[in-house]
Amino acid sequence: MIFKRAVAKLRAQDWTAISIELAIVILGVFIGTWVANWNQERQAQGEIRQMLVQLQPELQQLEAFSTSARRYYSTTGHYADIALAGWRRDPAVSDAQFVIAAYQASQVYGFNNNGASWALVFGANELRNIPDSEARQALTRLMTFDYGTINISAVQTRYRDRVREVIPDSIQQLVRDNCGDVIVGADGTVLLRASCPVSIDASLAASTARDLRRDPTLIQLLGQHRSAVSAFLTNLALFDMEEKILAGRIRKLGR
Repeated sequence: MIFKRAVAKLRAQDWTAISIELAIVILGVFIGTWVANWNQERQAQGEIRQMLVQLQPELQQLEAFSTSARRYYSTTGHYADIALAGWRRDPAVSDAQFVIAAYQASQVYGFNNNGASWALVFGANELRNIPDSEARQALTRLMTFDYGTINISAVQTRYRDRVREVIPDSIQQLVRDNCGDVIVGADGTVLLRASCPVSIDASLAASTARDLRRDPTLIQLLGQHRSAVSAFLTNLALFDMEEKILAGRIRKLGR
């Protein structure tokens, strides 16, 4: 209808009316395009919010991992203190306790993941569309985090290898079977027992303790191992901070 009127006015050379009709058509096209783009952007941001909310279970697992890792290395640190006392021939530490502690101090627990899976879900376009700047920045930092610093390989040190070369396999197996890692909770986090009251043959314990003390490098290697664990925990704290920021922002977005 509008085009018929425009043709009629064109024949009548009614240029003012023609200009008004043309402006109405252009404005209508502009508004229609703007509304379509607005709806599309709104839908995209809704999808981004939903994707972020769906990250919550994984973030909860990461938080549980951080908590259990700190507890785990607090326990191995306690064993390391006992082992060092054994190397000093502290009379309060028996040969069996020394050997067990030297082994347990070498136990490790680490992350076996990286940010690649998140990067596949949240590409550059999706990141730009995240409406919350703090959530966007925290997710970016988690995606680009150096996961090698909190991976189990970061704490698989020479001490761990060397002490297991010295301690007989029969003792290692006895300790693993009775005092090894325990999976706790539905999230699969790991706990290391704080004590290990297993019985080791006195003569075998004495000979193993003697072999441990004969290796002058083991005390130094244990110090290096503890430094690696300390660096691991420092990096874990940085990772944990970003995870908590992201989890907090997602909770607000999900409301």
